[in-house]
Amino acid sequence: MMTLKQLMETFPNDGACKQFLMERRWPTGEVCCVRCGNLKVYALKSRPFHWICKGCTPTKRSAYRFSVTVGTVFENTNVSLKTWFEVLWQMLNSKKGVSALQISRQTGTTHQTAWYMCHRLRAGMQDTEFKKLMGIVEVDETYIGGKDKNRHWNKRSHIPGGSGKTGVIGAISRKGNVVCRVIENTDKDTLHGFVQETVSEKVRLVATDEAQGYYGLTRLGYKHGHVRHGAGEYVHGIVHTNNLDSFWSLLKRGVMGTYHNVSRKYLPLYLNEFAYRYNNRKNPDIFTHALPAR
Repeated sequence: MMTLKQLMETFPNDGACKQFLMERRWPTGEVCCVRCGNLKVYALKSRPFHWICKGCTPTKRSAYRFSVTVGTVFENTNVSLKTWFEVLWQMLNSKKGVSALQISRQTGTTHQTAWYMCHRLRAGMQDTEFKKLMGIVEVDETYIGGKDKNRHWNKRSHIPGGSGKTGVIGAISRKGNVVCRVIENTDKDTLHGFVQETVSEKVRLVATDEAQGYYGLTRLGYKHGHVRHGAGEYVHGIVHTNNLDSFWSLLKRGVMGTYHNVSRKYLPLYLNEFAYRYNNRKNPDIFTHALPAR
């Protein structure tokens, strides 16, 4: 993994960042139009890292112009690309995440700008090439957020008996990747739908707890085993959810210790970040991997 010193030496200015991003997006050196894929583009000599494409414009006078950042999370930003790279490095190297306030202090940007940058980077960490999990897969759900009774009156759910917490479900392949989603409830249709979406039918075993929502997985073609947490049983042979419990613990420590408060609206972005770091925990080139390749 690249150190902070190596990052500063490798990307001393915006030009170096744009050059690296260009080589990442077009490794063959042939720049193509980000709108139509046309290879016949013309570089603007007056503006480095900008090109003109005449293949996807209605008239010759309105040639389409694009830059190296168009179509990426860095598009339409007034913040230097060097600062973006530094923020991305901080997020990837912080096991429990890094707050926007800390980013603001370190980069000299406003808190609102730092918050915006972090969220755009989290959105870019979404796995667009997801493959269903194989092997032994653990599935479990958890709840994020404080108790409703501890919130200010105008932030409470005002639903009788409601906890106010946000439900999250996850699946993890042992020695493999994790995937998690925000869910509205934990009924049978929701849990079964998540398993069918994320777990391959050729899986060796699906391990869960005794929640009733998981009953019937065998009728869907899965080999299903469960442990009874309510009876104090946490391991039954190879059946357990300890790996996913460890991920939930890491996620909650980040929420409570680093961010302190995460709204339901933006929770999926934080899940992207934690899942991306976990899935690339053994990737020595995680920084390059996180940059857009197209």
